[in-house]
Amino acid sequence: MADNRPFLILAPLQGVTDVVFRQAYVRHFNGIDQAMAPFISTMSSRRLKPSRLKDVDPALNTALPVIPQILGNDPDDFIYLGDSLFDMGYAQVNWNLGCPHSKIAKKLRGSGLLSHPDKIDAFLSRVIPVMKPALSVKIRLGRKSKEEIRDLIAMFNAHKLDEIILHPRTGEQMYTGAVDVDAFEAAMNACDHPMVYNGDIVDSASWEIIRQRFPDISRFMIGRGVLSNPFLPEQIKGMNIDSQNTDFQRRERLKKFYADLFNSYKQVFSGPGHLIGRMKGFWNYLGPSFENSKKPLKKLLKSNSEQDYLDRVNEFWGMNLKFCPGRIE
Repeated sequence: MADNRPFLILAPLQGVTDVVFRQAYVRHFNGIDQAMAPFISTMSSRRLKPSRLKDVDPALNTALPVIPQILGNDPDDFIYLGDSLFDMGYAQVNWNLGCPHSKIAKKLRGSGLLSHPDKIDAFLSRVIPVMKPALSVKIRLGRKSKEEIRDLIAMFNAHKLDEIILHPRTGEQMYTGAVDVDAFEAAMNACDHPMVYNGDIVDSASWEIIRQRFPDISRFMIGRGVLSNPFLPEQIKGMNIDSQNTDFQRRERLKKFYADLFNSYKQVFSGPGHLIGRMKGFWNYLGPSFENSKKPLKKLLKSNSEQDYLDRVNEFWGMNLKFCPGRIE
């Protein structure tokens, strides 16, 4: 029986869960044990600009342990980037084989490689023996069909991997439809490596369902659920006692967190357009978690200047809407 204390990992959402978000999150919330950084793409050139690695700069990631993630399909470029990250202090890196977006998949990167276990096999045979850091993989059930997972797991079993993070949907599904927990269980039973569950843990109820279904899994990755409900990791770990968290208290914590995010990104982005665009992205996740938020959220998302945004945010908080997360649109 595995250690069943939940170890919670923040998922790598490109353009969302960057170092600025991660730093702000741990200033206001607890419960996340580790984060996986959004992917760093390999380059055909061996020249690495420091700016490409800023998100995983160890000096900026002291509050929350981070695992760098790499996207690419060229083994030599992958080894070079992996070794560069090792030299920065990272003992493990992750290979992104799960990104579902078609532009990436068409280039046989991310989930686009899942239909080609022979190519993955050749890649791992080249990379693992020589790359300095250990390797984990983040995958889906397949690119087109969940049946692909059987050949993938058999292939992965032949390689030395730290763990496999499985989101039980296909790449073509993106985030639509229900996660296939039966397929996850079959893959887990066939796998020789430690498994991490990832997918649609959005509230206490969905957590309990997964927890009871997979009592031997101790590591869980959560992404959109944290964005729609930043309290979720605390709730999972019993840190958030409902009687001590009234609607008013939760709104106050969220207000402070979102003000911190805004001010932190204001130091990073050169113009208000990028700043407001980034904040709107966060509101797309958080906003629907409030009852009767459709109209005020629509107004907020139409804001086109810094002052307009701040006015709409103050208006939203002033409505004292009830926070009721658990719905991912």
